[in-house]
Amino acid sequence: MSSHQTEVSSSTGITLVTLQNCPSNMAALAEVFTRIAAMGINVDMISLSPNLGSTMAVSFTISDEDLGEILKFTSKLLETSKIKTIVSSGNCKINVYDENMVNTPGMAARVFSAAAHVAPDLRIITTSDVDISILVTEAEFESTLQAISQAMQDGAES
Repeated sequence: MSSHQTEVSSSTGITLVTLQNCPSNMAALAEVFTRIAAMGINVDMISLSPNLGSTMAVSFTISDEDLGEILKFTSKLLETSKIKTIVSSGNCKINVYDENMVNTPGMAARVFSAAAHVAPDLRIITTSDVDISILVTEAEFESTLQAISQAMQDGAES
């Protein structure tokens, strides 16, 4: 029996920003995130959609506290480009971390199956070798967190 345990953590007060019609090149992406960093805004989850010709959509999360600043930024983007913005605040992130996830088939299936029982309005999912992060609406946060936590606990016991 291993001595590690899967950790489930969460955070609230998260805004999801989606930029549609972004040029699909690294220079444009770097410029967007450089400008956001210069505003002192910390970006957390980042997800890109597949390219649609010469454009793509990029979604990222920030703290609800930075909503006013990001809206100033996205307004400027709209004035100077064809980038359209969708902003959704009041979301919550559930993070599942396990250092052995990289060598454990089925972790995503377990997390997604647990969430499916609650059927939350998923906003964005990001992953790495050792974690899975899911952004859900505040209304579905507690039930989704509870379902995922229970599934991770049950998985650790089996």
